[in-house]
Amino acid sequence: MADLNDVLEFCSELDAKLTTTKEPLYREKRIKEHLELMGKKLKYIIPDFEKDLEWMNVSSSLSLSADLKGKIVVLDFFTYCCINCMHVLPDLEALEHVYSVQDGVVVVGVHSAKFDNEKISANILSAILRYGISHPVVNDPSMELWEKLQIICWPTFVIVGPEGQFLQTYVGEGHRQKLIEFVSVALSYYRGKELISKSLLPLQLEKEKLTLTPLYFPGKICVSEDGNRIAVSDTGHHRILVLGKDGIIQDCIGGQERGFKDGGFKEAKMYNPQGIVFHGNLLYIADTDNHCIRKADLVGRCVITIVGTGVQGNDKVGGKNGTEQEISSPWDVALHGSEGKKTDLLLIAMAGTHQIWVYYLQDAAWPGGSQHKAGTCLRYAGSGSEENRNGICPEMASFAQPSGLTVCRDLNKLYVADSESSTIRAVSLANGAVKNLVGGELDPRNLFAFGDREGRGLDAKLQHPLCVTLVQKDLLVVADSYNHKVKAVDLTTNECTTIKMGNAPSQNTLDEPGGICFDKDRHLLYIADTNNHSIKLLDWNTKILNTLPVLFSDNIGLEKSVRQDRPFGGISFDKEVFRCTAQRLTLKLQVCFAEGLHFTEDAPSAWYIWADDETGQQILSSTTNGIGTGKLIDASQQTLLVLDLEPNVTQKFTTLFIKLKIFFCDDNNACRMKEFLFKQPIVFQERSVEDNDLILDLLIQNH
Repeated sequence: MADLNDVLEFCSELDAKLTTTKEPLYREKRIKEHLELMGKKLKYIIPDFEKDLEWMNVSSSLSLSADLKGKIVVLDFFTYCCINCMHVLPDLEALEHVYSVQDGVVVVGVHSAKFDNEKISANILSAILRYGISHPVVNDPSMELWEKLQIICWPTFVIVGPEGQFLQTYVGEGHRQKLIEFVSVALSYYRGKELISKSLLPLQLEKEKLTLTPLYFPGKICVSEDGNRIAVSDTGHHRILVLGKDGIIQDCIGGQERGFKDGGFKEAKMYNPQGIVFHGNLLYIADTDNHCIRKADLVGRCVITIVGTGVQGNDKVGGKNGTEQEISSPWDVALHGSEGKKTDLLLIAMAGTHQIWVYYLQDAAWPGGSQHKAGTCLRYAGSGSEENRNGICPEMASFAQPSGLTVCRDLNKLYVADSESSTIRAVSLANGAVKNLVGGELDPRNLFAFGDREGRGLDAKLQHPLCVTLVQKDLLVVADSYNHKVKAVDLTTNECTTIKMGNAPSQNTLDEPGGICFDKDRHLLYIADTNNHSIKLLDWNTKILNTLPVLFSDNIGLEKSVRQDRPFGGISFDKEVFRCTAQRLTLKLQVCFAEGLHFTEDAPSAWYIWADDETGQQILSSTTNGIGTGKLIDASQQTLLVLDLEPNVTQKFTTLFIKLKIFFCDDNNACRMKEFLFKQPIVFQERSVEDNDLILDLLIQNH
């Protein structure tokens, strides 16, 4: 077998040859010559996947030497936090649109984690659902295949021939046409040798196993100045929801199908929107995967694009007007005022180019006194290099996928959640100087200085923070997403501490929170609890955590917004209407798996309950009573929650909600997630009732 270094060198030589001309026949000839050598002199058989790895989007594990024999296989080495890995997903979709599995082409995602949190299959599964990945994905937490193939960065494509031989590799973004061209020539070449198989694969897409919920991977959240409206980027549904304080949906901006279209709220389309900010009756939206900024008029009920072309750009300086300026993966937005003005600037966390940009809402002189016309969009800070580099010159500083912004007007500072460097940075809005607050380390090139540790400055450690918000001018709160926590940073000492929630267990309360904002009037911290598909409310005074029920304004009700067909089985109560007189309610849950299914080890399967009164207000929950959520551990065990009820509560207590989130696998290590949400009527009676237990039996079948 050939030496891998020789193979990699020859692949680079082919790429160099193909850059010299666009002439199709010449390019095809060179690729075929390359394939000839790869089948003879430089034949290198790629090692097969390790056994016992966990697979997703398929019902059983795959093998290069068996299931994938006779296919042109594109291995996509990725990690789900990486913005560059997100950027190449449309390239893979384009390839899959041209060639199907029956045509002989298969894309396989090889997840090779950067962060510890990304090694857990349940979290990868959530990312697959969030990004709409429809090809097989294998979790290689030890990066075995990565090491064997000498992969050096994310993303990397490796093209494999029908006999398992190494054919070509592409590193980074921007290779769509090269990828499709090479696969096309290789497919034709090996068909001529009768080596291509039309066999199918045991595909079983994770998205087809979902229960629909009102929110689907919510990304960011913001509250209006008067506190009466809450906007949520319902990222997985490609829309923005505007809620009242009670959680009732007042407006739905965009549809559940992705797209790029301006117009009325019902006609407009977005693609994985993230950051949002209120500006009176306007809402500015970072439409991330459309690579643009949108403006929603909440009075006129229409959406227009104000920045971006709808196509990813690589401009790292900018200066063009609005929709003529290409941008790349804006992840968050914040408002600021120049020269004492209230709001004439929109700051943008440009995750795709690792920079901070600014859009001029009005003519303004800023920064440094430079004058710009309304509609101009350009870089404010960041060189564009993916680093953790600070300094007094904003153009020389660098970020690594900035994902969250908040402005402190009193200190004239912009605070940045810099996700890939696992740091919180401060940017002066007077001169653009960038400094580190917490996390990371001194070496600006080391993007692996992450962890979960309280401390001051560099001693503190975060893991992929996604959002920041101010509670007061000297206190910053961070959504530390991969540590599943919210943390506080004292801006006078740079001390970082975990916020202890008075009623929550030590873990598994939040699941990769992506957005936070603070309502100063009500002293409430809103949390977009992304992988739990919910909005949490943290009372800042008591540190009590609750869930905000998200309800449709036409009184459909929460239980009506959930698909009720339950393809994996049902949930049954011992009584249609539960009747109780005691001041203690005992809730028992028994999970029974069909043969061949079991809980996913270490995944955060959990359940919790809450109750509403006759007006729909939440008056009781499993978290507000100091007992936390019930963690699902073993199918042979009953889990138990006990609620001690106050007499005044029992008079109002009419409806009990039960939410379950279960991660489970089959014997082939194909894992999936299932959510259940059910509503149980409760009636309190004066006469004695011996049995005051509510018993739930959940059967999960392998359909």
